[in-house]
Amino acid sequence: MPSFNTSRHVHHSAPKMFDLVADVESYPEFLPLCRGLRVRRRVESGEGIQVVVAEMEVGYKAIRETFTSRVTLDRPRLKILVEYVDGPFSHLENRWTFRDAGDGTSHVDFAISYEFRSRTLGLLMGAMFDTAFRKFAEAFEARADQVYGTS
Repeated sequence: MPSFNTSRHVHHSAPKMFDLVADVESYPEFLPLCRGLRVRRRVESGEGIQVVVAEMEVGYKAIRETFTSRVTLDRPRLKILVEYVDGPFSHLENRWTFRDAGDGTSHVDFAISYEFRSRTLGLLMGAMFDTAFRKFAEAFEARADQVYGTS
């Protein structure tokens, strides 16, 4: 099963980075392969935890797919868990962890694993997804610099 993990030191605080990643509605503006995103449901589950169910349209050139995921935003622990609900995957899960590093900086850990349901789609989209996932952390860091400014 394809997977990717990265840890980055960024020039923004952990809460700011959490807020940036939690702003799923903005993903089409900057995230590789993301062509659209619609929040279907947003529920406060107490103690600073929010669960969002969202549909994301991803694509490259003529290939387009839509999938649904459940995003658990755990603000007190500065963690985000994305779990697959429906679409072209047999498995998709990604985790974000944000840790303050002092001086207004933080460490951002990102891990993702996925597998397409269709072998053909996996062959068509697999390489693009792998490349895009490797650029996710960079895309969020660039977005943070755009939103919060550079130091």
